[in-house]
Amino acid sequence: MAILVPVTMQGVSVASRAGLLGQRKAAAMRIAERVLDEQIVMGQIGTAVPYGSIVEGDLSFPWTLKSDPWPEDTVISLNVVSVRVEFTVQGNTYEVTASTLHDPLAVPTVTTSTSVVSATTL
Repeated sequence: MAILVPVTMQGVSVASRAGLLGQRKAAAMRIAERVLDEQIVMGQIGTAVPYGSIVEGDLSFPWTLKSDPWPEDTVISLNVVSVRVEFTVQGNTYEVTASTLHDPLAVPTVTTSTSVVSATTL
């Protein structure tokens, strides 16, 4: 019994940490994708503050945005835009990164739609 209890507790601790790490990693990736999408859609890459923090639940996820020229491109001048989000699990810091290619010369277009409601009376 004295041997079994510590081994079992270690297994429970490892399983708990793995589950928590998976949940926080998924949340951090959602945040990275959201920040990346918002920066591109709003046309703020290169002009907005390249860092921030988003609170989800009772956790804070600090993020940083980086835009560098894509080394494979010599014609179109595309940039690699990356958002890195950090999170902690049981005192250890982890990070996830979401990246995409972006054309800095492209103008983002935002479309809106309006609906027309007509009423007829008899």
